[in-house]
Amino acid sequence: MSDHEQQPAPGRGKLLDALARAERKVFTRPAPKSAKAQMKFLLTRAKGSTKALAQRLGISRRTVERYRAGALTTPQKRLQAALVEETESEWQPQVRAQGRAQAATSGGMMVHLVAYFGFTASGSSDNGRIRHITTAISPIYVKQILQLQEAGATEEELHPVVAEAITESYFTEWGTRAQGLRADFTHVQLIDFEF
Repeated sequence: MSDHEQQPAPGRGKLLDALARAERKVFTRPAPKSAKAQMKFLLTRAKGSTKALAQRLGISRRTVERYRAGALTTPQKRLQAALVEETESEWQPQVRAQGRAQAATSGGMMVHLVAYFGFTASGSSDNGRIRHITTAISPIYVKQILQLQEAGATEEELHPVVAEAITESYFTEWGTRAQGLRADFTHVQLIDFEF
């Protein structure tokens, strides 16, 4: 894997993973790092229920108790990934909500993307190719993207909205040029969002 390629988290695609990373960037304090601290935090979020947390992480109640007590300190890769994912998904929900709200109403967000772009437009002579693009996405599109994400949209459902947002801001410059152009991207090597 090259420096520019990113592997999404298990069960997520690159767009969804990039949105999750963007949310983490607005945290005002770092999330717990040790397995013991992560377990304690997740237990508070589960209202102290070791059974509920064990089911959520796919481990036994006794294992939850051992990590909480500090008897176990080094989780296996699968559990370590689950702890990080679950902790970060629950960490600072109000800060994350404020960042999302600002992006969807006034701030918009930036997208940094390395992907293959192809075009459809009458009279277009621009052949598809790998492009490195950094552009601002308007709050209108950010709101659509974040609403789809909250509704549990798949990567395939998010892709057209992100492609339209990039087309609008980068290729057509909000309708000032290249009327009728439609750009789509594939073979995403890198994607990052920034609220």
